This record gives sequence, C-alpha cells and structure tokens, in this order.
Amino acid sequence: MEDQVLFKSAEVINLAQQVDYSLGGIVSKQVIKSTAGNVTLFSFDKSQGLSEHSAPFDALVQVIDGETEIRIAGKPFRVKQGEMIIMPANISHAVYAVERFKMLLTMIKG
Repeated sequence: MEDQVLFKSAEVINLAQQVDYSLGGIVSKQVIKSTAGNVTLFSFDKSQGLSEHSAPFDALVQVIDGETEIRIAGKPFRVKQGEMIIMPANISHAVYAVERFKMLLTMIKG
C-alpha cells in the first residue's frame, strides 16, 4: 500500500470545518492512509453510532465538536469537545452520538 496524505501538507487545517453533518447520518473523510495506520475524520448526527466491534490495534478518538458516549468492554465513557480516549486493541467498543459530534480517529498498526 502506498502512503497517502489526503489533505495538504504544511498547511494549518481546522478539522471541524473539514466535514459537515448529515441529517440522520454519519460522514467520514480520510485524512491519512498509511501502512502504519489511518487517520479519519467523522461527523455523527444525534443518535447515530457505530455498533459494538473490536479492532486488532489501539485507536485514539479525539472529539473536536459536540459529545459522544463510547463504550469500551461495556463501560460507558462520555467524551466531549477537546477530550480524547484510547480504545485498546482487541477489546469491544461502540460509539453513540449523545448529541451531534465530530471526531478524529487515529489507528496505529502494531
């Protein structure tokens, strides 16, 4: 796989302005795609989410707008704008939009 930077390098970018909300939906926009991992920008409308799943590597969620509930191994965590949480590898997790929110998801392959 060839590494791809899908936003301009050496430029200041306001992440919250790079993805719009979609009524009743989820929008994703890849920022970086690399053999080492991926960085993806998401927006979730209120009450939208990702069902429980796991990944083979750690994932870092940074909330850049709004608020979400992230469940890790069944335990709920409220994460708000300016906060982050690490979802550990091989542990089930789910995402639910308490209100509409945007997040940056960084997954680093081990």
